[in-house]
Amino acid sequence: MMADLTIVARGAEHIDLVDMRRRIRAIFIGSVGNLVEWYDFYAYAAFALYFAGAFFPNSDPVVQQLNAAILFAAGFLVRPLGGWLFGYLADHYGRRGALMLSVSLMCFGSLMIAVTPTYASVGILAPILLAVARILQGLSLGGEYGTSATYLSEMADERHRGFYSSFQYVTLIGGQICALIVLLLLQKVFLTGEEIRAWGWRIPFVIGALLAIIALVMRRTLHETEAFEAAQKASPGSSSLRILLKYPREVLLVVGLTAGGTAAFYTYTTYMQKFLKLSVGLSDDQTTLISLSSLVFGMLLQPIYGAISDQIGRKWLLIGFGVAGVLFTIPLLTTLQTVKGPFAAFLLIAAAWMIVSGYTSINAVVKAELFPTKIRAIGVGLPYALTVSIFGGTAESVALWFKSLGDEQWFYYYLTGMIGISLLVYLFMRDTKADSAMHRHE
Repeated sequence: MMADLTIVARGAEHIDLVDMRRRIRAIFIGSVGNLVEWYDFYAYAAFALYFAGAFFPNSDPVVQQLNAAILFAAGFLVRPLGGWLFGYLADHYGRRGALMLSVSLMCFGSLMIAVTPTYASVGILAPILLAVARILQGLSLGGEYGTSATYLSEMADERHRGFYSSFQYVTLIGGQICALIVLLLLQKVFLTGEEIRAWGWRIPFVIGALLAIIALVMRRTLHETEAFEAAQKASPGSSSLRILLKYPREVLLVVGLTAGGTAAFYTYTTYMQKFLKLSVGLSDDQTTLISLSSLVFGMLLQPIYGAISDQIGRKWLLIGFGVAGVLFTIPLLTTLQTVKGPFAAFLLIAAAWMIVSGYTSINAVVKAELFPTKIRAIGVGLPYALTVSIFGGTAESVALWFKSLGDEQWFYYYLTGMIGISLLVYLFMRDTKADSAMHRHE
């Protein structure tokens, strides 16, 4: 009898181990594809300091960067369309197919940027082609977030959902890190600054297109989530915007909890490189090294905060971000503008990451836990993409606009106000860990 029980126990342990390995493999492949997509998207931001002059001829570097930032924001403006399109496909036909399509579109957009001629060659057509490429990338990324957030959260087991879902932002930040590593290698090893400005800025986009092809091949091996398959059996093909409208509270929650967090995230990532260069006055090399090291620090924080949320719940981390963001955003940015050395600048940005990670590490799983399976991808992706387009993608443009007017400090108040609005949402929302819709398939 005891021997039989031992055999059964060992069999159960083996099944659990196989299941865990399957989940980890799926999360790894899904995350790698996410990394590649965000690398492609952020290569634009990392190299904008070099190629802006090739597309926007103007003697004022701030105006050049503002024009480049406007196109960066254009990629965000179409993200709601991508969130709707890929969310519909993911909820209707499966997460796997939508993930493969999104990375394919990113590959095409990145390759298009790599071969686009400059303003000196084709005139106004150059920034138009650049804008088209950014729109394609924006569509891709608009679909990637909601679909990958849904896939990772559904593949993770309930006890560690916050930890595993945090890897979406690990790879999201990792994509930015890869873009900066490529920039650093070109700066320090392979090319001069003049060569990068002349033609070297095209290299990262070629690399991105090749990596996207690799990610596409890897994603072909993904398994569909059990939650999606169960939902399809219960009610096949019923996902639509009409059904999403039955969840107005959840949609508004996604908008409210995202607004302040996304504005802060893009301030300390895409805009920070320009801030260190144009406002703090650091060199190109110092700017790249500080941006890289602070991103690595922020990336390492994500799974730590995600694991903490599995123990104490999601709500307290969000409230911690909101309170600290309201209290310290203005002092942090004001002090950062006056620092003289790169190490002091790194410490201040690292402090900002300790605040912002309360949002970034768990925002994907919080949104996924708000919606039932049948509308999860579109429910997460569409309102998130809309909010990011309005408040995240425009953060850099707003900051540079205030700077061009000579009132840069007003951006600090703007960012604080956005975080304050989200804090009100955090205070009154339910803790999704304790009251999750992940088990609902209707």
